[in-house]
Amino acid sequence: MAPDDTQPRSPDVEPPAQPVEEPVEEPVEEAPPAPLLTLRDGLPPVTETPEALREACAAIAAGSGPVAIDAERASGYRYSNRAYLVQLRREGSGTWLVDPIAFDSLDPLQAVLEGTEWILHAATQDLPCLAAVGLHPSALFDTELAGRLLGYPRVGLATLVESVLGQRLKKEHSAVDWSTRPLPQPWLEYAALDVEVLVELREALGRELEEAGKAEWARQEFEALLRFEPAVRVDAWRRTSGMHRVRGRRGLGAVRALWQLRDEIAERRDVTPGRIIPDSAIVAAAQALPTDKASLMATKGFHGRGADRYSARWVAALQEVAAMEEKDLPTRTPRGDGPPVPRAWAEKDPVAARRLALAREALTALAEEHSLPVENVLTPDYLRRVLWTPPAPRDPATLAPAVARQLTDLGARPWQVELAEPVITAAILAADAEPPAPVDEPAAEPEPDDAPPG
Repeated sequence: MAPDDTQPRSPDVEPPAQPVEEPVEEPVEEAPPAPLLTLRDGLPPVTETPEALREACAAIAAGSGPVAIDAERASGYRYSNRAYLVQLRREGSGTWLVDPIAFDSLDPLQAVLEGTEWILHAATQDLPCLAAVGLHPSALFDTELAGRLLGYPRVGLATLVESVLGQRLKKEHSAVDWSTRPLPQPWLEYAALDVEVLVELREALGRELEEAGKAEWARQEFEALLRFEPAVRVDAWRRTSGMHRVRGRRGLGAVRALWQLRDEIAERRDVTPGRIIPDSAIVAAAQALPTDKASLMATKGFHGRGADRYSARWVAALQEVAAMEEKDLPTRTPRGDGPPVPRAWAEKDPVAARRLALAREALTALAEEHSLPVENVLTPDYLRRVLWTPPAPRDPATLAPAVARQLTDLGARPWQVELAEPVITAAILAADAEPPAPVDEPAAEPEPDDAPPG
């Protein structure tokens, strides 16, 4: 007989276990993938003769509106940053694939582009190599930067095209060797697709910028890009991966010597430096410091295509480092013209450290309020420079314009100055007004529990 659930049970008797019905999970329907973007006009031929270039220029001149432009480089394969293909598309003229290697000059193309707006994605990547073949914009719109200003969390071209336009881009040929000749058809299709929807994407992002009240911010950013010059890296050898494992100034000297020799060889051969010897080989040699070929080639980790081929030159460089005087060897931290690294501020200047902490917190909140990456509100280097050596006045009415001038002189755009100046001024004043942190006193000896009250 089944127990009656209405009767009391003995506390020592567990009720029989009842089967637990698992909730039935409804199948989650995945959204269908966005439609794959295809070429509207088919794949154009590569423009690689003077006659074809004249035809391309005439067609682009007859088109209307902005010109979508992209360039393909052989990053990871070649030392140079030159363009190996330039893609252009304009309404009414179609898409054109120009091989800059086939021409001594692209002046005819620059002439028809004069006065037009260029649409680029991640302009700072392409502007230097386009300038190297004589192409310079009169005005531009950067779809990646527009995406950042609008607060899109991911601003790669394929992601933006899918998020904004609902279309999907193929990206399987993004890391190929574009110096290859002839270029395979699938690569050319990939390249042509990169400019296929840039005009449409620019229009959509332009509308969003207007609606968000950020169109003027974008205009100032795009105007600043017209003056963009890639930064010249000082002591680029210090970026050698794994260099932190090298001990002593002589080891650092070996890294510098081997890096510079590898760079010289790579430039002469026009191959990426890592294809001569990898960074790990430089670090291994700098740790072992061998001074003859046998020892060098026996060094664990010293490998690469050029390890044996240029072994005599590597050994000569290491022998030169071994003979250098200590004063001529590099130090771990180079002297720069800027402020020290932020982690050293508290020890070197506690007030400056408080300024930085207060300003960073406020800028982060400001960035969230405006749906911006904090680095787009203000370049971090500008922030550090102003807060390490702020203007002297401490009267708010005098300090504020002085901070604004300092930011402007560093290169901040007017919209950035308008947002960041009040935050920085407030941080300077608050940090100066904050009393110094109390000095930690030695802890008092605990009194015994039965001690009489004092």
